[in-house]
Amino acid sequence: MTSLATQLRRINDRLAIVVGLVLLACVVFTLVEIIARRLGGSLGGVDEISGYVMAVTTSWGISYALTEQAHVRIDLLRQRLVPLGRAVFDILSLLCLSGTAIVVAWRGWGVLEKTLSTGARANTPLETPLWIPQLLWWAGWVWFAVSACILLLTVLVKFASSDYKSVDSIAGARGEA
Repeated sequence: MTSLATQLRRINDRLAIVVGLVLLACVVFTLVEIIARRLGGSLGGVDEISGYVMAVTTSWGISYALTEQAHVRIDLLRQRLVPLGRAVFDILSLLCLSGTAIVVAWRGWGVLEKTLSTGARANTPLETPLWIPQLLWWAGWVWFAVSACILLLTVLVKFASSDYKSVDSIAGARGEA
């Protein structure tokens, strides 16, 4: 794998650890809420916060899934092709994924911008300023778009030099072990 793709994988590995820790904290928060309810109290807002956490951690986690080749792919046809054909399918797949990530990040900015301009708050007892979870969610999509584009450029360079093995190691479908 190329140096740039390796660096990207390292960054996403670290981000995945942070995402995992945030999810673990959310689990602890939920357990404390369950215990508090059993004792007749409540922290309040756990369901709202856990919803934000799920959206934010998902948007950041998909970059890790990308560099780990964990995104679902239907490779029935791809696996029957010669290395050149597999590389073309891998590039097409990464191109579609990059395009989708760019569109979501671009359109997500519009949502965040409107929230910032209106000062919107959640219609809940916490009255959370919505720009906070939206900014974190949007930043995850931007990072996913950046990650996908970096991998796409990397595989295009490898493809241009007929290094189909590197294309496969960076963007290929990970088969069942």
